[in-house]
Amino acid sequence: MNSKLLRKGVLGIAGLAFASGVVAGPATAHAAPVESKPVAVTVLADKVDKGTLIPHGVQGEQSRIDLDDEQVANVKAIIAATKKAGMDERAAVVAIATALQESKLVNLGHLGERNDHDSQGLFQQRPSSGWGTVEQITDPEYSTMAFLKGLKQVDGWQDMPLTKAAQTVQVSAYPFHYAQWETQAADLVAEYWNS
Repeated sequence: MNSKLLRKGVLGIAGLAFASGVVAGPATAHAAPVESKPVAVTVLADKVDKGTLIPHGVQGEQSRIDLDDEQVANVKAIIAATKKAGMDERAAVVAIATALQESKLVNLGHLGERNDHDSQGLFQQRPSSGWGTVEQITDPEYSTMAFLKGLKQVDGWQDMPLTKAAQTVQVSAYPFHYAQWETQAADLVAEYWNS
């Protein structure tokens, strides 16, 4: 079984849960935790200032997954959309960490019976909650721009812990799970921001 199908299967088995609500933008359903490898905090590349990417330090045990070409392309798409939105590296870190938690950076279509809501795409956004059409939310640029629009509405998001910023936009049933991806997201931004 290839790893992409395995990830989709694990997400489907874990279930996507949480009723909608609006805080900083449309709410969405969210994936339960998916198995990943806990790792020690790594050192960021020298391309960007670590203080900018992780202003208050990493919270909690960190997870890391190996990325395939599709996932790396999605990282680059998130970074490009962040730049297009006129936002900085920290916004890209929050967006990538959120997409790592929600979809493992796989642009998921509807999961059928394994999905109890209509969540799709990198951020598991829901058409029924106003995020856009299925076509829009499965477009990495559009879905990132929609996420960032919600993030911009969160007062002080730049200075709050990543998991709080992400949760305010996403309204997840698993609000503390975003934090585990902060180091990998920061490393990815450090690696690809200037490429």
